[in-house]
Amino acid sequence: MFNIDDANKKSKEALDVAVKSYSTLTKGFQAIATEAADYSKKSFEDSIAHFEKLSGAKSLEAAFELQTNYLKSSYEAFVAEASKIGEMYADLAKDAYKPYEAPVAKATAAVKSAAAA
Repeated sequence: MFNIDDANKKSKEALDVAVKSYSTLTKGFQAIATEAADYSKKSFEDSIAHFEKLSGAKSLEAAFELQTNYLKSSYEAFVAEASKIGEMYADLAKDAYKPYEAPVAKATAAVKSAAAA
């Protein structure tokens, strides 16, 4: 039989889980945006510094060496940052799912016990 109190309790539990998950997502996306902004700022500052050095190069060989070193370090920094942000997204997905683990496990157990009966 349908019980209003049980339905209200279940609705409150579902809302609490959704709010926890949303809060985790919000914090995670904010951290990722901050990290991306910091990387962009540092990358821009590095490129300005590089062009200043490049404009002072005395020869074509020196300019070529400066450019090669800059491209290598820029690529390495980009790969490191992409890996870091990828890990942040993976951690965010895990953290956002955590509030749902207990209710999903409870529902799965209920379905298994109902199917066994």
